[in-house]
Order: sequence, then structure tokens, then C-alpha cells
Amino acid sequence: MTTVPDDLPDELPGPTMKWIYHLSRIIFGGWWVYSGLMPFLDPGWQPLGQEQAAIDFTLALIASGLMAWIKVAEIMFGLLILANRMMPLAAAAIVPINFVILYWNFVLEVGMVEYTFGALTLLFNAILLWPWRRYYWPLLVWNGRPDFSSRAGIQD
Repeated sequence: MTTVPDDLPDELPGPTMKWIYHLSRIIFGGWWVYSGLMPFLDPGWQPLGQEQAAIDFTLALIASGLMAWIKVAEIMFGLLILANRMMPLAAAAIVPINFVILYWNFVLEVGMVEYTFGALTLLFNAILLWPWRRYYWPLLVWNGRPDFSSRAGIQD
């Protein structure tokens, strides 16, 4: 059983942020599960884009086999987000995939639909990261001490 430190609030700051968070979590998690499953259910579904650079990039991902791993990660993280489980890890782990999605939408492909999806990706990821920010601050330690013991957890 996981315990929450006493200095953390029991709820997100205010009902508005709480509803925005949960709505974003459901939309974004569902979007990721859908996007991850569709190429396995219908291999022709994967959008390639209209610009040659986007088409080449997407075909290279597919040909290398990396696209299948990305889609499995999308399904796994989408399910975690929908279930609201392991959220600090899930919200942080989707950031590298989202960088690729943002690059595809803002650099390789041109159009309002692409820009909108890119902006929504960035917005939803930021909304999912924000409530868990206290979990990330310890990652920014400039000169930390390694723990070479065999005990679990932080030993400070």
C-alpha cells in the first residue's frame, strides 16, 4: 500500500482543476488507446501525412518496427492514464513520444488539423503533468548522493 506524505494536499487545487484534469485524462487516455489499437486492427489506418517528409518519416518508423513498439506504449500508457494509475510515471513517460508527435505535427506536416492536434497533445500532456509536479522536483537535484544500499526507497 502506498502512502502519501502528510505535506501533500488530499485533493487537487480546486474543483475546476480537478475536473479539467479528469476530463483531459479521459480524452487523452482514450485517444492514446484508440491511436495505439487502430494500426493493429486495421493496418491501413495509420496516417502517413500529406507532406513527403512526414510520409517518409512514418514509413521509416513502420519499416524499422519501431512504430509497433510506439503503438504498444500508447496502448499501455493510455490504459494507465484512463485508470488513473501510476500517473507520475505515465505522464512523464509519454513526454518523449509526444515530442515526436509534436515534431510530426508542427514541422513535418502542414495544416490546421495537424497544428490543432499538436497543440492539444501539448496541452493535455501539460495538464496531466501539473498535478504530479511535486513528484518531479526531486529529479532536479543538481548534486545528489547515490544510495548503494540494498534497502528500498530513499535513505536520506
